[in-house]
Amino acid sequence: MNIENRLPPDLLDFSQQLPAIVWNLLIAVIAILAGLIIKYIVTLLFKFYAKKEESYSFFRSVIINLGPAITYFIPLFLLNLFIPIMRMDKIYVTPLDKTIEILLTISFAGILVRSIRILEDYIYHTYDLNKADNLVERKVRTQIQFIRKFLVVVIVFVTIAIILLSFESMRKIGTGLLTGVGIGGIIVGFAAQNSLGNLLAGFQIAFTQPIRIDDVLVVEGEWGRVEEITLTYVVLNIWDKRRLILPINYFITKPFQNWTRSSSEILGTVFLYVDYTIPLEAIRKEFDRLIELSPLWDKKVKVVQVTDTKENNIEVRVLMSAHNSSDAFDLRCYIRENLVTFIQQNYPGSLPRIRTEVSNLEKYLQPKTDN
Repeated sequence: MNIENRLPPDLLDFSQQLPAIVWNLLIAVIAILAGLIIKYIVTLLFKFYAKKEESYSFFRSVIINLGPAITYFIPLFLLNLFIPIMRMDKIYVTPLDKTIEILLTISFAGILVRSIRILEDYIYHTYDLNKADNLVERKVRTQIQFIRKFLVVVIVFVTIAIILLSFESMRKIGTGLLTGVGIGGIIVGFAAQNSLGNLLAGFQIAFTQPIRIDDVLVVEGEWGRVEEITLTYVVLNIWDKRRLILPINYFITKPFQNWTRSSSEILGTVFLYVDYTIPLEAIRKEFDRLIELSPLWDKKVKVVQVTDTKENNIEVRVLMSAHNSSDAFDLRCYIRENLVTFIQQNYPGSLPRIRTEVSNLEKYLQPKTDN
């Protein structure tokens, strides 16, 4: 290339004294080193400001998320600027310029993807799940998680499209594909209807929110929390640490229980099956004593009622409230264990039992005599 109009006279003389390959390598090394130095300086400045912030730090989030992407982008950007002053024939410049252009496109896409992660970190800090009533936080987190994944997919597809369209041959292929888009669109539509259905179901869940991140669900007879919502499936963290993975359109087409749909508060029940002779007032007093001692009770609901009478026993329902489903489960176990112990120790005769009445026993015990 002609570099006479791009370099100062002294630098031009120096460049002409060096072999072309040495000059080109020198330019490439300078561009890469300059990019790394700039990145290092920016990182130091961000770290300096990050130290001034206590818990969440925007600058720390930028360093963690954008660091690797910027490490590649800045040197490539400077190298792209320095290509005109390299001494090369046009036949070599064109593929080099095209390669750097593609790499710049990929690295810039990486910056966009990681920038979304910075926004997500900020929203996660603002809407913290570690509170008793976190309904708003779960709503926002569900939406931002789905939006992030959707935007990442869009960025990846757009990046691939930009790279392919930069090649003349790919444009011709694209024109040929567009010619058959009528028939091809029908075929692809039938083939991808399940995937598209899942994607549309994901949009519906993200904005109508029948489920949210950290919601407590009962699905397929399993109790667990929503751990992850992707574009195509939902991960449920079961209480025993198993993971139940369901297609996302399951939550649009099938019934399930959501214990935290409108709030995290929940009622817990304990059923006792005891004999008719049980003194109910004693059960109520013991229940009041036990629940007042428990920090799991939210001091809103406490009821003891006989809800059914059966042939051999009665059904006593003990109703209590708690701040969330986890507390409600532990509170139910605590009340159940202690009430059973109370009945065993104080009214063992009132435990469930079967009565048999035998009449005229003496008649059947007398020996038979011959007339």
